[in-house]
This record gives sequence, C-alpha cells and structure tokens, in this order.
Amino acid sequence: MTVLARARGGDDAAFRELTEPYRRELLVHCYRMLGSIQDAEDVLQETLLAAWQGLADYEGRAAPRTWLYKIATNRCLNARRSAARRPAKAWDVPQVDPPEPSRLGEVVWLEPFPDAMLPEASVEQAESVSLAFVTALQTLPPRQVAVLILRDVLGFHAAEVAEMLDASVESVKSALKRARATLPAAPSPDPAAEEAVVTRFVAAWQSADVYGLVALLTDDVFMSMPPIPFEYVGRDAVASFSRAIFGAGRRFDLVPTRANGQPAFGAYLRGPEGVSHGVGLYVLTLAGDRISALTRFENGVLPRFGLPRSI
Repeated sequence: MTVLARARGGDDAAFRELTEPYRRELLVHCYRMLGSIQDAEDVLQETLLAAWQGLADYEGRAAPRTWLYKIATNRCLNARRSAARRPAKAWDVPQVDPPEPSRLGEVVWLEPFPDAMLPEASVEQAESVSLAFVTALQTLPPRQVAVLILRDVLGFHAAEVAEMLDASVESVKSALKRARATLPAAPSPDPAAEEAVVTRFVAAWQSADVYGLVALLTDDVFMSMPPIPFEYVGRDAVASFSRAIFGAGRRFDLVPTRANGQPAFGAYLRGPEGVSHGVGLYVLTLAGDRISALTRFENGVLPRFGLPRSI
C-alpha cells in the first residue's frame, strides 16, 4: 500500500511522511508572502489541516509538493486579503526621546526569520529571504506576490502557477511582469567584507561610538523598527537616532546571530550588578563594505533565535 493510500486511510504517520519533507520550505514560503513568522506558522498549520481534510480529493496527478504549495499559497492569499493586520505601535522605549523620523513606514508587521530555521536551499538564495525583498513583497498586490514567488523563487512553470491560482497562463505572465517591474534591485552582499564590517559595527555600538558607526554607513542608509513605524533615512538621521539611544549613559552588549541570511545581533542593555537585559534584535543589510540598512525588532523575537532575555 502506498504512503498516500495509507494517509487516506487515516494513518497519521503516513500523512507526516507525505508532508514532513516540505514543512520547512512551506513555512519559508508563507513567511515570504506574509512578512510575519507568527502569521506564517499559523497559515502552515491551516495548510496541513486542509491537506489532511482534502486527501480524498487529491488524486496524485500533481506532485505532493505542488499540491501543498497550492493549498499554502491560497491560504496566504486569504490572509493577505484580511484586514486583521497588526497595528503600528507607539514609541515606548523608556528614557529615550527619539528624533523626528524621516517618515512613517507602512509594513509594521514585519518580523525577522532565523537562519537556523531555513532549509539549505534557502540559505543559498539569501536574497529571496532578505528583509529588503520580503518588505518589498508586502507592498505588492497579493496575486503578484504569489506569482513572483512561485515563478522566480520556487521555479514553478507558468502553467503550474496558473493551475494553483485558478488563473490563465496569460494572466500569470502579466502579473509576473508587473511584479518584476516594481521590485527594487537588491544590494549585492560581499561575504569577504562582511566579517570586517560586522567587527567594526560591534565595536562602535558597544562603545557608543557614533562617529565610528556613521563611518560604516552608506549615504542613503535606511533604519526601521517594526512594529514602531519610525523610519530614518540618511547618515545624519541615523546618527541622531543613535545618539538618542546611547543617551543618559546607556550602553549595550551585542550577541551575534543571523536572520534572513543577514548578520544580526541580540542587543542587551547593561544594567546594575553585571546583568544586561535584552531590548531587541538588530539586523544589518550590507552593500559591499558598508551598511545600507539597519532594522531593529523588539525583544519578543529573541527566543526564536535561541537568545536569552538577559545575560
């Protein structure tokens, strides 16, 4: 008896055997579409439940991977169309008065994705999970996002994507063309330069050396901090924000990790008696030997990266 036949007969182990090889890549797929790992995990569970309940209708003509991606993609589209997006959060860092932001961001639900949870194939395609790419996806119409990911990232044929989305091949090609025209070019990472840049960043941040930090930034550096909508653009703006963060003698310890294929750090505010408390996670976007973007996330994401609340 085949695995599919056993799963249809109610065999939980057979169903896991059928779906487990795709669980991690499906999670990454949902994350790309939704920008939130929490939402992605919820939709993945919905996908697996729908697959279990829909086994009777799955005839095996499409590969299990294609069948699961069809279910996951349509569940993500439903979630994208939902109005229940997380609202922006007010600034709430005690004893810090931030400068006026350059602008207010719209993608406040963005969350980082731990590299440790990525399949090896995704690590090799770091740009497809980079924060810049995932953020840009959130600004596109939902179906354009689905087509772009299924075609350009996952490599499904246009006819397969059309079947998944119950659309024509012509509409899939049109949506892909519009999506490609909208997405900005991603900065090219330089692995050889990364270690030097990261070392200098840690030294500057931990010593509150704003001048040393600014020397590492591109002229058009961009800083964001979802779910707080504040965004700072340019060296001067980021320098002003950094001075506010370091004000009143605040000093930090950084613990390295990786998120979205990029260098990242748990940030710990030094306190009395040698204890530092986790206050957030910083993710760096590099352009050659400079930092082109810094993204700050709140301390609630630290456990996902295996980082403690305090050190």
